[in-house]
Amino acid sequence: MNAKLIIDIALSLLRARWKQTLVAAIGVTFSITMFITLLGFMNGLNDMLDGLILNRTAHVRLFTEIKPKADQPVYEHPEFKDNHNILHSIRSGNSRESIYNSGAIIKTLQQDNRVIGIAPKLKAQVFFNEGNIDITGVIDGIDVEAEAALFFFNDYVVKGNAADIRNLANTIILGKGLAEKLLVDIGDVVQITTAQGESFRLKVAGYFQSGLQDLDKVQSYASIQTVQKLLGKPADYITDIQLKVRDIDDAPAMSKEFAKTFNIDSEDIQSANAQFETGSSVRSLISYAVGITLLIVAGFGIYNILNMMIYEKMDSIAIMKATGFSGKDVNRIFMVIALSIGFFGGLTGLVFGFLISSVIDQIPFNTAALPTIKTYPINYDIIYYGIGFSFSMFTTFLAGYFPARKASKVDPVIIIRGK
Repeated sequence: MNAKLIIDIALSLLRARWKQTLVAAIGVTFSITMFITLLGFMNGLNDMLDGLILNRTAHVRLFTEIKPKADQPVYEHPEFKDNHNILHSIRSGNSRESIYNSGAIIKTLQQDNRVIGIAPKLKAQVFFNEGNIDITGVIDGIDVEAEAALFFFNDYVVKGNAADIRNLANTIILGKGLAEKLLVDIGDVVQITTAQGESFRLKVAGYFQSGLQDLDKVQSYASIQTVQKLLGKPADYITDIQLKVRDIDDAPAMSKEFAKTFNIDSEDIQSANAQFETGSSVRSLISYAVGITLLIVAGFGIYNILNMMIYEKMDSIAIMKATGFSGKDVNRIFMVIALSIGFFGGLTGLVFGFLISSVIDQIPFNTAALPTIKTYPINYDIIYYGIGFSFSMFTTFLAGYFPARKASKVDPVIIIRGK
Protein backbone atom coordinates (compact mmCIF):
# COMPACT_ATOMS: atom_id res chain seq x y z
CA MET A 1 0.00 0.00 0.00
CA ASN A 2 1.16 3.57 -0.67
CA ALA A 3 3.32 4.89 2.20
CA LYS A 4 1.85 8.40 1.93
CA LEU A 5 -1.68 7.03 2.31
CA ILE A 6 -0.69 5.04 5.40
CA ILE A 7 0.86 8.15 6.97
CA ASP A 8 -2.21 10.26 6.13
CA ILE A 9 -4.54 7.72 7.75
CA ALA A 10 -2.30 7.51 10.85
CA LEU A 11 -2.31 11.30 11.19
CA SER A 12 -6.09 11.39 10.80
CA LEU A 13 -6.48 8.88 13.62
CA LEU A 14 -4.06 10.92 15.77
CA ARG A 15 -6.07 14.11 15.17
CA ALA A 16 -9.36 12.33 15.82
CA ARG A 17 -8.06 11.30 19.26
CA TRP A 18 -5.93 14.40 19.83
CA LYS A 19 -6.52 14.60 23.59
CA GLN A 20 -5.34 11.04 24.18
CA THR A 21 -2.48 11.60 21.74
CA LEU A 22 -1.45 14.72 23.64
CA VAL A 23 -1.54 12.87 26.97
CA ALA A 24 0.69 10.10 25.57
CA ALA A 25 3.12 12.61 24.04
CA ILE A 26 3.28 14.56 27.32
CA GLY A 27 4.10 11.31 29.15
CA VAL A 28 7.03 10.67 26.81
CA THR A 29 8.11 14.33 26.99
CA PHE A 30 8.08 14.33 30.79
CA SER A 31 10.06 11.09 30.93
CA ILE A 32 12.73 12.28 28.52
CA THR A 33 12.92 15.69 30.21
CA MET A 34 13.52 14.11 33.62
CA PHE A 35 15.93 11.56 32.12
CA ILE A 36 18.09 14.29 30.53
CA THR A 37 17.93 16.61 33.57
CA LEU A 38 18.64 13.90 36.12
CA LEU A 39 21.45 12.29 34.14
CA GLY A 40 23.05 15.64 33.31
CA PHE A 41 22.94 16.76 36.94
CA MET A 42 24.16 13.48 38.44
CA ASN A 43 27.03 13.18 35.98
CA GLY A 44 27.84 16.86 36.47
CA LEU A 45 28.05 16.11 40.18
CA ASN A 46 30.33 13.16 39.44
CA ASP A 47 32.56 15.38 37.30
CA MET A 48 32.73 17.94 40.10
CA LEU A 49 33.76 15.32 42.65
CA ASP A 50 36.25 13.88 40.17
CA GLY A 51 37.70 17.37 39.86
CA LEU A 52 38.11 17.66 43.62
CA ILE A 53 39.90 14.33 43.97
CA LEU A 54 41.13 12.98 40.65
CA ASN A 55 42.36 16.28 39.20
CA ARG A 56 44.56 16.70 42.26
CA THR A 57 45.86 13.12 42.05
CA ALA A 58 48.70 11.89 39.87
CA HIS A 59 47.89 9.15 37.37
CA VAL A 60 51.08 7.42 38.47
CA ARG A 61 53.10 8.27 41.56
CA LEU A 62 56.70 7.09 42.03
CA PHE A 63 58.12 7.10 45.55
CA THR A 64 60.27 5.21 48.03
CA GLU A 65 58.15 3.45 50.63
CA ILE A 66 59.35 2.88 54.17
CA LYS A 67 59.05 -0.87 54.67
CA PRO A 68 60.92 -3.74 56.38
CA LYS A 69 63.72 -5.36 54.45
CA ALA A 70 62.55 -8.60 52.87
CA ASP A 71 65.88 -10.50 53.27
CA GLN A 72 66.75 -10.78 56.95
CA PRO A 73 70.10 -12.26 58.10
CA VAL A 74 68.36 -15.15 59.88
CA TYR A 75 67.13 -16.47 56.52
CA GLU A 76 70.72 -16.80 55.33
CA HIS A 77 72.07 -18.50 58.45
CA PRO A 78 72.69 -22.24 57.79
CA GLU A 79 71.06 -23.25 61.06
CA PHE A 80 67.77 -21.33 60.48
CA LYS A 81 67.36 -20.83 56.73
CA ASP A 82 65.21 -23.98 56.33
CA ASN A 83 63.06 -23.16 59.36
CA HIS A 84 59.86 -21.13 59.66
CA ASN A 85 61.15 -18.03 61.48
CA ILE A 86 58.92 -15.49 63.25
CA LEU A 87 60.53 -12.07 63.58
CA HIS A 88 59.38 -9.10 65.66
CA SER A 89 60.26 -5.37 65.66
CA ILE A 90 61.91 -5.46 62.24
CA ARG A 91 63.43 -2.14 61.32
CA SER A 92 63.01 -0.51 57.96
CA GLY A 93 65.45 -1.62 55.30
CA ASN A 94 65.40 1.78 53.56
CA SER A 95 68.24 4.11 54.43
CA ARG A 96 66.60 7.06 52.62
CA GLU A 97 63.15 8.44 51.90
CA SER A 98 64.22 10.25 48.74
CA ILE A 99 64.17 8.77 45.25
CA TYR A 100 67.63 7.62 44.25
CA ASN A 101 68.92 9.16 41.01
CA SER A 102 65.72 11.20 40.59
CA GLY A 103 67.20 13.47 37.92
CA ALA A 104 67.97 10.58 35.56
CA ILE A 105 64.53 9.05 36.15
CA ILE A 106 62.80 12.34 35.27
CA LYS A 107 64.87 12.70 32.07
CA THR A 108 63.94 9.15 31.04
CA LEU A 109 60.24 9.77 31.71
CA GLN A 110 60.32 13.01 29.70
CA GLN A 111 61.26 10.96 26.64
CA ASP A 112 58.28 8.59 27.08
CA ASN A 113 55.49 9.61 24.67
CA ARG A 114 52.85 8.13 26.98
CA VAL A 115 53.70 10.68 29.69
CA ILE A 116 52.28 14.17 29.16
CA GLY A 117 53.58 15.82 32.33
CA ILE A 118 55.90 15.34 35.30
CA ALA A 119 55.72 17.13 38.66
CA PRO A 120 58.39 16.37 41.28
CA LYS A 121 57.43 16.86 44.91
CA LEU A 122 59.04 16.84 48.31
CA LYS A 123 57.20 16.27 51.61
CA ALA A 124 58.30 17.57 54.99
CA GLN A 125 56.69 17.00 58.39
CA VAL A 126 56.91 20.18 60.49
CA PHE A 127 55.46 21.97 63.52
CA PHE A 128 53.97 25.45 63.20
CA ASN A 129 54.87 27.35 66.36
CA GLU A 130 52.02 29.46 67.77
CA GLY A 131 53.24 30.75 71.11
CA ASN A 132 53.66 27.74 73.37
CA ILE A 133 51.57 25.56 71.07
CA ASP A 134 53.01 23.44 68.28
CA ILE A 135 50.57 22.66 65.45
CA THR A 136 51.39 19.62 63.36
CA GLY A 137 51.55 20.28 59.63
CA VAL A 138 52.94 19.16 56.30
CA ILE A 139 54.80 21.30 53.79
CA ASP A 140 54.86 20.07 50.20
CA GLY A 141 57.76 21.34 48.14
CA ILE A 142 56.42 21.72 44.60
CA ASP A 143 57.28 22.99 41.15
CA VAL A 144 54.52 25.62 40.88
CA GLU A 145 54.40 25.66 37.07
CA ALA A 146 54.13 21.86 36.85
CA GLU A 147 51.49 21.70 39.60
CA ALA A 148 49.43 24.43 37.91
CA ALA A 149 49.61 22.73 34.50
CA LEU A 150 48.89 19.18 35.68
CA PHE A 151 46.84 19.56 38.87
CA PHE A 152 45.17 23.00 38.51
CA PHE A 153 47.02 24.33 41.57
CA ASN A 154 46.25 27.99 40.77
CA ASP A 155 42.49 27.29 40.88
CA TYR A 156 42.73 26.37 44.56
CA VAL A 157 44.82 29.36 45.67
CA VAL A 158 41.97 31.53 46.92
CA LYS A 159 44.11 34.44 48.06
CA GLY A 160 47.53 35.60 46.96
CA ASN A 161 49.65 34.57 43.99
CA ALA A 162 50.87 30.99 43.65
CA ALA A 163 53.94 32.11 41.65
CA ASP A 164 55.26 34.04 44.68
CA ILE A 165 56.60 30.88 46.32
CA ARG A 166 58.78 30.38 43.25
CA ASN A 167 59.82 34.00 42.77
CA LEU A 168 60.31 35.01 46.41
CA ALA A 169 62.64 33.20 48.80
CA ASN A 170 61.40 31.72 52.08
CA THR A 171 57.68 32.03 51.29
CA ILE A 172 54.81 29.65 51.95
CA ILE A 173 51.16 29.13 50.94
CA LEU A 174 49.07 27.91 53.87
CA GLY A 175 45.91 25.85 53.85
CA LYS A 176 43.02 28.16 54.69
CA GLY A 177 42.10 26.16 57.80
CA LEU A 178 45.71 26.24 58.98
CA ALA A 179 45.96 30.01 58.37
CA GLU A 180 42.83 30.54 60.47
CA LYS A 181 44.35 28.47 63.27
CA LEU A 182 47.53 30.54 63.19
CA LEU A 183 45.60 33.85 62.80
CA VAL A 184 47.92 35.01 60.00
CA ASP A 185 47.35 36.94 56.77
CA ILE A 186 49.37 37.49 53.59
CA GLY A 187 52.66 39.18 54.44
CA ASP A 188 52.78 37.80 57.99
CA VAL A 189 55.63 35.55 59.09
CA VAL A 190 55.14 32.06 60.55
CA GLN A 191 57.74 30.15 62.51
CA ILE A 192 58.15 26.44 61.93
CA THR A 193 60.25 23.71 63.50
CA THR A 194 61.36 20.69 61.48
CA ALA A 195 61.51 17.12 62.75
CA GLN A 196 65.26 17.62 63.16
CA GLY A 197 64.63 20.50 65.56
CA GLU A 198 65.69 23.33 63.23
CA SER A 199 63.62 26.53 63.33
CA PHE A 200 62.83 28.72 60.32
CA ARG A 201 60.71 31.77 59.56
CA LEU A 202 58.64 31.83 56.37
CA LYS A 203 56.53 34.63 54.92
CA VAL A 204 52.89 33.88 54.03
CA ALA A 205 52.29 34.37 50.28
CA GLY A 206 48.72 33.08 50.02
CA TYR A 207 45.93 30.73 51.08
CA PHE A 208 45.10 27.35 49.58
CA GLN A 209 41.64 25.72 49.82
CA SER A 210 41.17 22.20 48.47
CA GLY A 211 37.57 21.70 49.62
CA LEU A 212 38.71 18.99 52.07
CA GLN A 213 38.57 20.73 55.44
CA ASP A 214 40.77 18.28 57.35
CA LEU A 215 43.47 18.56 54.70
CA ASP A 216 43.40 22.37 54.70
CA LYS A 217 44.08 22.40 58.46
CA VAL A 218 47.50 20.74 58.06
CA GLN A 219 48.59 21.27 54.44
CA SER A 220 50.85 24.01 53.11
CA TYR A 221 53.07 24.54 50.05
CA ALA A 222 56.47 26.03 49.32
CA SER A 223 58.98 25.73 46.52
CA ILE A 224 61.11 22.58 46.28
CA GLN A 225 64.23 24.65 47.00
CA THR A 226 62.71 26.13 50.17
CA VAL A 227 61.74 22.71 51.56
CA GLN A 228 65.16 21.26 50.68
CA LYS A 229 66.67 24.14 52.64
CA LEU A 230 64.38 23.43 55.63
CA LEU A 231 65.47 19.80 55.69
CA GLY A 232 69.11 20.53 54.93
CA LYS A 233 69.03 18.32 51.86
CA PRO A 234 70.82 18.62 48.48
CA ALA A 235 69.20 19.89 45.26
CA ASP A 236 68.43 16.37 43.98
CA TYR A 237 66.44 15.38 47.11
CA ILE A 238 62.93 14.44 45.88
CA THR A 239 60.45 12.12 47.63
CA ASP A 240 57.75 11.88 44.92
CA ILE A 241 57.57 11.99 41.13
CA GLN A 242 53.99 12.59 39.93
CA LEU A 243 53.00 11.69 36.39
CA LYS A 244 50.03 12.51 34.15
CA VAL A 245 49.65 10.06 31.25
CA ARG A 246 47.81 10.32 27.92
CA ASP A 247 45.42 7.44 28.64
CA ILE A 248 44.41 7.09 32.28
CA ASP A 249 43.39 3.45 31.63
CA ASP A 250 47.08 2.65 30.97
CA ALA A 251 48.08 3.94 34.42
CA PRO A 252 48.04 0.55 36.26
CA ALA A 253 50.23 -1.15 33.65
CA MET A 254 52.59 1.83 33.42
CA SER A 255 52.85 1.97 37.21
CA LYS A 256 54.05 -1.64 37.34
CA GLU A 257 56.39 -1.07 34.39
CA PHE A 258 58.06 1.99 35.97
CA ALA A 259 58.35 0.26 39.36
CA LYS A 260 60.23 -2.59 37.73
CA THR A 261 62.34 -0.40 35.43
CA PHE A 262 63.50 2.07 38.10
CA ASN A 263 63.42 -0.35 41.06
CA ILE A 264 61.06 1.95 42.93
CA ASP A 265 57.62 1.88 44.57
CA SER A 266 54.64 3.12 42.56
CA GLU A 267 50.90 3.71 42.84
CA ASP A 268 48.34 4.27 40.10
CA ILE A 269 45.25 6.46 40.31
CA GLN A 270 42.81 3.53 40.05
CA SER A 271 44.31 1.83 43.10
CA ALA A 272 44.48 5.07 45.08
CA ASN A 273 40.84 6.02 44.38
CA ALA A 274 39.06 2.68 43.92
CA GLN A 275 36.27 3.44 46.44
CA PHE A 276 35.71 6.90 44.99
CA GLU A 277 35.27 5.56 41.44
CA THR A 278 32.81 2.94 42.74
CA GLY A 279 30.65 5.72 44.24
CA SER A 280 30.59 7.60 40.91
CA SER A 281 29.53 4.44 39.07
CA VAL A 282 26.71 3.76 41.54
CA ARG A 283 25.36 7.32 41.21
CA SER A 284 25.34 7.05 37.41
CA LEU A 285 23.62 3.67 37.58
CA ILE A 286 20.87 5.12 39.81
CA SER A 287 20.33 7.96 37.32
CA TYR A 288 19.95 5.57 34.40
CA ALA A 289 17.61 3.32 36.40
CA VAL A 290 15.29 6.20 37.36
CA GLY A 291 15.22 7.61 33.81
CA ILE A 292 14.52 4.24 32.19
CA THR A 293 11.76 3.54 34.74
CA LEU A 294 10.07 6.82 33.76
CA LEU A 295 10.24 5.84 30.07
CA ILE A 296 8.76 2.41 30.76
CA VAL A 297 5.86 4.00 32.66
CA ALA A 298 5.26 6.30 29.67
CA GLY A 299 5.34 3.23 27.42
CA PHE A 300 2.48 1.63 29.35
CA GLY A 301 0.47 4.83 28.86
CA ILE A 302 0.98 4.67 25.09
CA TYR A 303 0.06 0.98 25.10
CA ASN A 304 -3.23 1.69 26.87
CA ILE A 305 -4.11 4.60 24.58
CA LEU A 306 -3.45 2.56 21.44
CA ASN A 307 -5.50 -0.32 22.80
CA MET A 308 -8.44 2.00 23.45
CA MET A 309 -8.04 3.53 19.98
CA ILE A 310 -8.20 0.08 18.37
CA TYR A 311 -11.38 -0.84 20.24
CA GLU A 312 -13.00 2.45 19.24
CA LYS A 313 -11.83 2.19 15.63
CA MET A 314 -12.86 -1.42 15.00
CA ASP A 315 -15.36 -0.24 12.37
CA SER A 316 -12.72 1.82 10.57
CA ILE A 317 -10.23 -1.07 10.67
CA ALA A 318 -12.87 -3.46 9.29
CA ILE A 319 -13.74 -1.06 6.45
CA MET A 320 -10.06 -0.57 5.59
CA LYS A 321 -9.47 -4.31 5.42
CA ALA A 322 -12.68 -4.82 3.43
CA THR A 323 -11.55 -2.20 0.87
CA GLY A 324 -8.17 -3.77 0.22
CA PHE A 325 -5.88 -2.91 3.15
CA SER A 326 -3.86 -5.92 4.25
CA GLY A 327 -3.05 -6.85 7.84
CA LYS A 328 0.47 -5.50 7.32
CA ASP A 329 -0.94 -2.15 6.19
CA VAL A 330 -3.08 -1.86 9.32
CA ASN A 331 -0.06 -2.87 11.40
CA ARG A 332 2.01 -0.12 9.78
CA ILE A 333 -0.70 2.50 10.42
CA PHE A 334 -0.71 1.87 14.15
CA MET A 335 3.08 1.60 14.30
CA VAL A 336 3.28 5.03 12.62
CA ILE A 337 0.93 6.35 15.33
CA ALA A 338 3.09 4.91 18.14
CA LEU A 339 6.40 6.04 16.64
CA SER A 340 5.02 9.52 15.93
CA ILE A 341 4.15 9.89 19.60
CA GLY A 342 7.63 8.67 20.55
CA PHE A 343 9.39 10.90 18.01
CA PHE A 344 7.67 14.19 18.79
CA GLY A 345 7.39 13.48 22.52
CA GLY A 346 11.07 12.49 22.67
CA LEU A 347 12.21 15.49 20.64
CA THR A 348 10.25 17.89 22.84
CA GLY A 349 11.63 16.14 25.93
CA LEU A 350 15.19 16.73 24.73
CA VAL A 351 14.49 20.45 24.28
CA PHE A 352 12.85 20.81 27.70
CA GLY A 353 15.59 18.71 29.31
CA PHE A 354 18.24 21.01 27.86
CA LEU A 355 16.37 24.14 28.95
CA ILE A 356 15.87 22.92 32.53
CA SER A 357 19.52 21.83 32.69
CA SER A 358 20.57 25.29 31.51
CA VAL A 359 18.47 26.90 34.25
CA ILE A 360 20.01 24.66 36.92
CA ASP A 361 23.46 25.43 35.52
CA GLN A 362 22.89 29.15 36.26
CA ILE A 363 21.75 28.73 39.86
CA PRO A 364 24.49 30.05 42.21
CA PHE A 365 26.17 27.43 44.37
CA ASN A 366 28.61 29.16 46.68
CA THR A 367 30.19 27.31 49.56
CA ALA A 368 33.45 27.87 51.39
CA ALA A 369 34.25 24.17 51.10
CA LEU A 370 34.27 24.29 47.27
CA PRO A 371 35.98 27.50 46.20
CA THR A 372 36.21 26.54 42.50
CA ILE A 373 32.46 25.79 42.16
CA LYS A 374 30.22 28.80 41.43
CA THR A 375 27.02 27.15 40.07
CA TYR A 376 25.36 23.74 40.23
CA PRO A 377 27.26 21.32 37.96
CA ILE A 378 25.63 19.99 34.75
CA ASN A 379 27.06 17.62 32.15
CA TYR A 380 25.78 18.32 28.62
CA ASP A 381 27.30 15.23 27.00
CA ILE A 382 25.49 14.56 23.69
CA ILE A 383 25.55 10.83 24.45
CA TYR A 384 22.85 11.27 27.12
CA TYR A 385 20.58 13.00 24.59
CA GLY A 386 21.17 10.21 22.09
CA ILE A 387 20.38 7.54 24.70
CA GLY A 388 17.22 9.35 25.80
CA PHE A 389 15.86 9.79 22.27
CA SER A 390 16.76 6.23 21.21
CA PHE A 391 15.09 4.77 24.26
CA SER A 392 11.95 6.86 23.72
CA MET A 393 11.67 5.43 20.19
CA PHE A 394 12.37 1.90 21.42
CA THR A 395 9.81 2.17 24.25
CA THR A 396 7.07 3.52 21.97
CA PHE A 397 7.88 0.86 19.38
CA LEU A 398 7.28 -1.89 21.94
CA ALA A 399 4.20 -0.09 23.27
CA GLY A 400 2.74 0.11 19.77
CA TYR A 401 3.79 -3.29 18.47
CA PHE A 402 1.29 -5.45 20.35
CA PRO A 403 -1.79 -3.24 19.77
CA ALA A 404 -0.81 -2.90 16.09
CA ARG A 405 -0.43 -6.65 15.83
CA LYS A 406 -3.90 -7.08 17.33
CA ALA A 407 -5.36 -4.56 14.88
CA SER A 408 -3.80 -6.36 11.92
CA LYS A 409 -5.63 -9.58 12.85
CA VAL A 410 -9.12 -8.04 12.99
CA ASP A 411 -11.54 -10.02 10.84
CA PRO A 412 -13.72 -7.47 8.94
CA VAL A 413 -16.55 -10.00 8.34
CA ILE A 414 -17.04 -10.59 12.08
CA ILE A 415 -16.99 -6.84 12.86
CA ILE A 416 -19.43 -5.89 10.06
CA ARG A 417 -21.76 -8.81 10.82
CA GLY A 418 -21.76 -7.82 14.49
CA LYS A 419 -22.90 -4.34 13.50
